[in-house]
Amino acid sequence: MVDVERPGAQEWVPAGASEDQLREAARSCRGCELWQDATQVVMGEGPSRAPLVLVGEQPGDQEDQQGRPFIGPAGRLLAQALGEAGIDPSSVYRTNAVKHFRHDGTRGKQRLHKNPARAHVVACAPWLAAELDLVRPTGLVVLGATAGKALLGTAFKVGEARGRLMDWPDLPGPDRPHHAPDWVLATTHPSAVLRSQDREADHAAMVADLTIAAAALGA
Repeated sequence: MVDVERPGAQEWVPAGASEDQLREAARSCRGCELWQDATQVVMGEGPSRAPLVLVGEQPGDQEDQQGRPFIGPAGRLLAQALGEAGIDPSSVYRTNAVKHFRHDGTRGKQRLHKNPARAHVVACAPWLAAELDLVRPTGLVVLGATAGKALLGTAFKVGEARGRLMDWPDLPGPDRPHHAPDWVLATTHPSAVLRSQDREADHAAMVADLTIAAAALGA
């Protein structure tokens, strides 16, 4: 078994940094091995004081190429669902638990997504914590299991948690955000809706979840 070095991102994350400073520092991150095969790091994007933060899993193929989160098919579906729920897509901050694209093989010219390992999520946690402390949102939506486990604990399951407002958990660890949102809500990841055999029903369920977030924000 190859011993992969994953020191974690903490030594690359500057304390008290602005969004631009975080973005610049992240380019040099060597907290895990994923940087080696990715085109570039993909940090979050949105208003610096957004009332709502959405956290997904990791960048996809198009995000990795363009350096921006949620710009591929899943991102377009998410923007549509936000609008249907009464949330202006431009008002939210979008980011991912893991900042580099993990892939394995290709289909045509498209590189195929591979789920990040728990070790990658842990290594990247200081970046996500820094983003949340910078934005200081009122509410947070986790999109799918990887984001849920990263912020709500490893026992998190989408099916059990989705669609209800939850308190921010008091979990141990040095890489937790200092700022606690007022509430957290879970829903499925938009890429799961794209893969669904019943896309219309699953899209409607995601909109219903996001409508709860909209109501909590007073949208």
